[in-house]
Amino acid sequence: MTTTIRLGAGTALATTLAFAAAGAATADTFTLRIGSGHPNGPSVYVTDVANFFVPEVKRRVAEETEHEIEFVEGYGGAIAGVAETLESVQNGILDIGAYCICFEPAKLFLHNFPYYAPFGPQDSAQQMEAVRAVYDQIPWLTEQFTQEYGQVLLGLHGWDDYHLGTTNPWESVADLQGVKIGGAGPNLPWLEYAGAIPVQSTLPEGYLSLQTGVYDGWLMFPSAYLGFKYYEPSPYYTLIGFGAMGVNALTMNQRSLERLPEDVQQIILEVGAAYEAQAGESLNAAQQRGLDGLAEAGAVITEITPEVRAEWAASLAEFPAAMAADANGRGMPGTEVMNAYLQAATDAGFDWPLDYTIE
Repeated sequence: MTTTIRLGAGTALATTLAFAAAGAATADTFTLRIGSGHPNGPSVYVTDVANFFVPEVKRRVAEETEHEIEFVEGYGGAIAGVAETLESVQNGILDIGAYCICFEPAKLFLHNFPYYAPFGPQDSAQQMEAVRAVYDQIPWLTEQFTQEYGQVLLGLHGWDDYHLGTTNPWESVADLQGVKIGGAGPNLPWLEYAGAIPVQSTLPEGYLSLQTGVYDGWLMFPSAYLGFKYYEPSPYYTLIGFGAMGVNALTMNQRSLERLPEDVQQIILEVGAAYEAQAGESLNAAQQRGLDGLAEAGAVITEITPEVRAEWAASLAEFPAAMAADANGRGMPGTEVMNAYLQAATDAGFDWPLDYTIE
């Protein structure tokens, strides 16, 4: 018997599941909706969903089970926007969602912990290794997705090393005083040292905002700065090295996962882990492609001196402790997570530019 299960109130699309008379799933084909607020192409973590996760799940299910998986893919906000994906997975509008945790500053506040320790690992593989170590050490992080939001964390991904693009050239940090600069939110405090004016924004709206002067700069990694063509309205790209950030999640609605046969569930979990495992190298490659592409497109690429970078890092020395205290006040294990992250990055081979102290 074939049963159609609607994914959410008012949705037109459905997932078709087939069940044996006894109730055990024996369907030939299961259809899942997967999406992200960011587009496939300019956003590496979404590209890896579309080009790695989706085809690998389909291949393995077809080869290793009696079933097949089909995906209805909706990227670039086609189903849910960047700040709507967590809730869309929770409500079943999406079965699987990929999103930046940065757009859930309240619900997933502590998962943004890499942002709270800037000037961390610039190598994305090193960054992802450190972040995974924290999730493994502190189960609360993984459990929060399921216990509070009804979804299972399939894998982590991230952004490559952050730098700064601007509409106008600048030679000293003093030149950034009063300049409006856009960012995702958790990284905006990085601008305090420069005296810039932070403006919370999103990647899809960045180009027009730079073009029209809503702000005159973006805290952005080169892969997206190139992919979203920010270099056209803001051609000056300064290498600062705020660090790569392992702050993107791929999650699946818990009910949707549990409805599937156990062998299919296991494949999805394993491919989710593989998606995470390849993220670091994928991001490193994107960083280099981005820098090469920006140079070819005519962007003016410069780099701050090590002395300025050290001063900038020192100006944010209290930031990790302040964020840990904020998380503690929300009933979250802030001090434990931040200390674990600082140590995990060190264990991964990274030398912090200063000793962050968190009591």
